[in-house]
Amino acid sequence: MRSKARVLVVDDEDDVRQGICQRLGRRGLKVLEAGDCHTALAELERGLVDVIIMDVGMPGLDGIACLARVKERWPKVEVIILTGHASIDMGLAGMKGGAFDYCLKPCDFSDLYEKVQLALRHAA
Repeated sequence: MRSKARVLVVDDEDDVRQGICQRLGRRGLKVLEAGDCHTALAELERGLVDVIIMDVGMPGLDGIACLARVKERWPKVEVIILTGHASIDMGLAGMKGGAFDYCLKPCDFSDLYEKVQLALRHAA
C-alpha cells in the first residue's frame, strides 16, 4: 500500500459520491471518484486504487457485476458495497461475490470510515 491510501468511490448519484469523497479527503485519504463502473475499471487499469466503495444500483454495469470484474482482475483490491435497497440481500450478494463489507444507504459515515480503515489494513 502507498503512503497515502487511495480510495475509489463509485456511485452514479453525484451528491452521494461527492459527499463521501469530501469526508474521506478530510480524513487524509487520496480519493478518486467514478460515476459508473466503466470509469472505475479505467481507474483500476492505472493501478491507483487500494479500496473501492461502490454502489450496487447503477445503470449499465451494476455494482455486483462490476465487483465480479474487479475481483477477477484485481483480487487484492478490497471492495465495500453500498446498497440503497431496504433489505440486506444486495449487500450479502456482494459479500458472496468477494466484497470486503457492505453499508446500507444512507450509511453512517463513521461506520463507513471504520470499514475503509479495516479494508486498507486487510489490503496491505
